Amino acid sequence: RWPTPAMAQLGSMSTEAFEDFFFEVCTLDYRKLQPGMNALKKLMERTDRVEIAGPGTDLRFSIKKIPAVICGGDRNIPDGEVFTAPVRDSVNGFVTFNAPTIYQGTSFDHIRLEFENGKIVKATSNQTKKLNDVLDADAGGRYIGEFSLGFNPHILHPMRDILFDEKIAGSFHFTPGQAYETADNGNRSQVHWDMVNIQRREYGGGEIYFDGKLIRKNGEFVIPALQSLNRARLLRRK
Repeated sequence: RWPTPAMAQLGSMSTEAFEDFFFEVCTLDYRKLQPGMNALKKLMERTDRVEIAGPGTDLRFSIKKIPAVICGGDRNIPDGEVFTAPVRDSVNGFVTFNAPTIYQGTSFDHIRLEFENGKIVKATSNQTKKLNDVLDADAGGRYIGEFSLGFNPHILHPMRDILFDEKIAGSFHFTPGQAYETADNGNRSQVHWDMVNIQRREYGGGEIYFDGKLIRKNGEFVIPALQSLNRARLLRRK
């Protein structure tokens, strides 16, 4: 990919500013992420219960015995996430996504999903009918196929391009539809729609708990083994 005026417009930047941003993001030294990503993978793979809280969000699910996968610049650029999947029928509660998203050519804002025993039982947005049409595409469209934490220190704000937005520092994404084979919870669907919530303080904050222990608060990892993934640490020159 190459930076274009259209991409800059989606990111609300001038073309020149977007070019600088694009090359900064793509030339990140991903080796700096490796120790923290390894620690996060190990933690996720020994975790059962996940709880996520924040404005418009109170979500609970299990990731027990689902593999976690590191995305550290080997296949995608930009990169910077570790993903797994919830146990298919374990998701309960509700989540609101504060990052806009484009899916099948339609722009969606303020998506809110409610879950009962894994299934999305209510979905609303600025395009509620189109949202539900996508989720009703097949039997797996209303179940979640991916849960991921993003931490690329250069990506701070949504630009309606999921390859960037899913790596936003201090974000998580929750994905209706198809699970990846590498972190497979058995969900099958033609849908795979990454929906992003940014938990940094300027976006309203939020908390993530693994087995009752606070892991991330307002987009910053709080346990020592993961603090190397925090933006300030990653941007240090030494």
